[in-house]
Amino acid sequence: MDIKEVKTINTTALAYLGDAVYEVAVRRFIMETGQHNADRLHQIAVRFVRAEGQALAIKKLMDELTEEEQALARRARNRKITSKPKNTDPVTYKLATAFEALVGYLYLADQQDRLKWFIDRAIETINKNGA
Repeated sequence: MDIKEVKTINTTALAYLGDAVYEVAVRRFIMETGQHNADRLHQIAVRFVRAEGQALAIKKLMDELTEEEQALARRARNRKITSKPKNTDPVTYKLATAFEALVGYLYLADQQDRLKWFIDRAIETINKNGA
């Protein structure tokens, strides 16, 4: 997809895609650790994919993002919530949406190296700081 076209996509749609891309990356990371028990896989994954973990990661990594990435994250975070967040507060939900929108943006913009860096740093941050 052309970068100009990607920039026109609303942040909610980017977050929708980013959620799926990040989920697959987390599952791959967990499988690569050698964990193969299905119940345990799910327990581990939840720590990384829940809104609190994503919110923590975006807050910690914001200063390491490019100006363009920061602007996109702010735009996604500031977008009006149209449905009530489940299992989290609105601030955490908005930060998690910013995280997912950035993942979706990097994926569609075919910035694979940057996407890998961001996801790896997010996983590292959540591992180190909990969530």
